[in-house]
Amino acid sequence: MPGSRRRQRGVLLAGIALLLAALVLAVVLASVFMPGREAAGGRPLRWQDRGTTRNLREIVLGRCYSYLAERHPALGRDTDCLKIWESLKYAFIYKNPCNTTAEDYQPLMELASHPIPCNKSLFWSKTNDLAHRYTKSSHGFLTLEDTLLGYMFDGVSWCGDPSAPGINYESCPKRSECESNPGSVFWKTASKRFAEAACGVVQVMLNGSIEAGAFRSSSIFGSIEVFNLNPDKVSEIQIWLMHDIGGPQSESCSGHSIQRLKRILEERNFTITCEDDYRPVQLLQCVRNPDHEDCRLCPSSMETPCLQALMKEYGPAISMGGDLKKNDLKLSGKPTAYTCVVCMDRTPSKTHSVVSSGAFAPAFLKRSRVRALPGIS
Repeated sequence: MPGSRRRQRGVLLAGIALLLAALVLAVVLASVFMPGREAAGGRPLRWQDRGTTRNLREIVLGRCYSYLAERHPALGRDTDCLKIWESLKYAFIYKNPCNTTAEDYQPLMELASHPIPCNKSLFWSKTNDLAHRYTKSSHGFLTLEDTLLGYMFDGVSWCGDPSAPGINYESCPKRSECESNPGSVFWKTASKRFAEAACGVVQVMLNGSIEAGAFRSSSIFGSIEVFNLNPDKVSEIQIWLMHDIGGPQSESCSGHSIQRLKRILEERNFTITCEDDYRPVQLLQCVRNPDHEDCRLCPSSMETPCLQALMKEYGPAISMGGDLKKNDLKLSGKPTAYTCVVCMDRTPSKTHSVVSSGAFAPAFLKRSRVRALPGIS
């Protein structure tokens, strides 16, 4: 009997030891292969994206005061920058960053919101730099990042942690690690409110040089903003499909993804237009590419027989302020008559200049963008 008890005790102890070893192994493996596990010594959870921006408080407060002083002084009377910072801090501090909700940001949204003028909302997808160069040059238009809310938090990151000091400066979760991370939830919530506030004519700037398609259902615009525009407040949606200067023309306004976007908007009773390479925006692109073919006043293809004929006959007397496109060339004996249109902004002008050898100088020079050289009346 005593020997039997010792054997049973030995088996029991061996089983306990094996169980403890398995638990230790499981903990070790989890710490190695699973993201977001707490490290030894109370260190913060480990993630794959960059951590909270250093000096976040000072950055947010500085941007808030700057925006109120320089961009929207009228908001200064009713906007408390310190309360805005506190509302952001309480939305994430000491919290697991994968448990963020839209409700966490509601106090912040209320404190930082302000009216958006009708006809001035600009949405974008894969055109970040170009869209904001445009709003800087056309100060009436606003993207989300041009509002107080977007201006304060553009380009910075933040997330909490259950351990002290409650903020993780080392890493934050990517969207692939957890959907409900502080950054993703914030921008989705802010984008929803920005779309809901839009009214009048709304502009959308998309990238037609992306091989996968200009409109993507997975983007913030395609998954959030499109479905929160209010057809009772928005009279028209203008799509500006921009292409990189010298880059691929992967899609035009008749392309597959744009047609899919149009169907979505038409089902929601919106009026839609689409324009390839909206010229005022393209001119901004041309600032960095002034000598490219796409940036000429008129492409070389506009130099047609009409221009060639005029230059042959009257070349010594004129210089061209814009190329000419042949509209009609008639030969009816003497004098020879030419009908041409002047090309401005890469499209033919609607102003026709009908000229003959006898009436060329007073009529043609007056009606077109052709400049007379010195000494020519």
